[in-house]
Amino acid sequence: MRTRVVAAVILASVAAAVAQTPSRAVPFVDRTSDAGLDFVHANGALGQLLLPEVIGAGGALIDFDNDGDLDVFAVQSATGAPPAARGSRLYRNDLRRGGIPRFVDVTDRSRIAFSGYGIGAATGDADNDGWTDLYVTALGASALLRNNGDGTFSDISAASGGSDRRWSTSATFLDFDRDGWLDLFVANYVNYRADMKRECFSAASARDYCNPAVYDADTARLLRNTGKGTFTDVSRTAGIAASPGRGLGVLAIDANEDGWTDLYVANDGDPNHLWINERGTGRFRDEALLSGAALDRSGRPQGSMGIDAGDVDGDGDDDLFVTNLDNEGHALYVNAGKGLFEERTLEWGLFALGFTGFGTRFVDYDNDSWPDLLVVNGAVRHMDAQRRAGDAHPLKQRNQLFHNERGRRYIDATAAAGPAFAGTAVGRGLATGDLDNDGDVDAIVFNNGGPARVLVNESARGNHWLGLRILDGRAPRDALQARVEVTVADRRRLVRRVRTDGSYASAGDPRVLVGLGSVTAPVTVRVVWPQGTTEEFRNLAIDRYWAIEPGKPPRPLSPGAL
Repeated sequence: MRTRVVAAVILASVAAAVAQTPSRAVPFVDRTSDAGLDFVHANGALGQLLLPEVIGAGGALIDFDNDGDLDVFAVQSATGAPPAARGSRLYRNDLRRGGIPRFVDVTDRSRIAFSGYGIGAATGDADNDGWTDLYVTALGASALLRNNGDGTFSDISAASGGSDRRWSTSATFLDFDRDGWLDLFVANYVNYRADMKRECFSAASARDYCNPAVYDADTARLLRNTGKGTFTDVSRTAGIAASPGRGLGVLAIDANEDGWTDLYVANDGDPNHLWINERGTGRFRDEALLSGAALDRSGRPQGSMGIDAGDVDGDGDDDLFVTNLDNEGHALYVNAGKGLFEERTLEWGLFALGFTGFGTRFVDYDNDSWPDLLVVNGAVRHMDAQRRAGDAHPLKQRNQLFHNERGRRYIDATAAAGPAFAGTAVGRGLATGDLDNDGDVDAIVFNNGGPARVLVNESARGNHWLGLRILDGRAPRDALQARVEVTVADRRRLVRRVRTDGSYASAGDPRVLVGLGSVTAPVTVRVVWPQGTTEEFRNLAIDRYWAIEPGKPPRPLSPGAL
């Protein structure tokens, strides 16, 4: 009864907030057909209701050919069925200046031949050669695909020590020991084999997908990059293997602001993990419970899937957002400073029952300088109305878009988001980035058992922006986990991070895109580099992209060299 009363109050407040939402242009337009992205995900469902069928899949935005625009890698799960299920696919973006992205399937010529039951993807330059590599998570053998720099990839999984046969979901590249080489963290889900099938039922006594709690939780892997083309599994010595959890979402973040990269993991039905880096010792300790980011405000673990971080209140530190099951509501953990978090979902207008969230991103879609929120939804247990109507895949839900009201609260802007948010699907992965290099954030939605969608942002016109490609300096690659502070004319400080991880089973644009609203004057950029040093760059002109690396003056990037 209490849950129904709370839900009624929340829904009423959300409805009132929506009614007060100022009129804005439709944020995203579905350009899938125009863009030529013809990928359709296949989950392999044959009526047996196996748990893996509802978990995948995601993908990645990756500039694999270094031509300055974002290409797409889409992860396939089941293969060998219809033509649409030909395995994971790589699409090159043949972007023309001033036009919409145009994706061309180049999988065959790229020599990517991953045909396992894929779940997600991570991106990073593992060998410091200036070409971004791919890591594919899977039910079964994962894969590390080395970018050869000539449009092709080589599978170096076995030789590098990066593969594993456990059920991996999300992964992230990070330099946890600050030696200049990107290490790899991989979240694993449950101990599962096809012959371990369980019979499970819904509340209506119909056969349904099982709760993952019927399978034992697994432990994550931490792989240290040796700098010699191989990885060493340091999960045990680092302490990561000491605490199992049904890991789904992963985020590399300096949670306690000590200059060393930590790890936050969204666990499905288990307390979330916050692995604090013990500053160069090679060890991590789980402080999620002490930090306030392990459980909901009632002290219960949630069915956590997607994850992201952003400075929602403009105070200079990263807050955490986690998507959960439809009977729980999503969770916002506001950073009180130095890695101490308070669950403030209700106060910020983000508590909404009825949605099972997966991919999620803080995106300033209107470039007003405040991080808005995009959530991709899809159920994991059958929705009765859809099942009774004969839907073969009765897990469909609509996605959500929340607008940040100048660091005070969020308003549900979904109702005004237009046709791209009106339909339903089984949403899973979400990758965001500037697909057309016009200075605003676009999105790729990866749906389970359905087509991927290209959502082009058309709402940020009129507001100003700054784009930054932050390069490491020790190697010709993106300085993942660098902290970027942009100071505008009114001395307000906008804090962002260089990252591709978060969301769910997906990788996004490594470039930092900062909305500036009505600001027209040049800005100052301060970068805290991953190795701990700090550098300031003054008088950067706005409404363009800049490349920044240590010890060098910023250089403007032309549209063909972004």
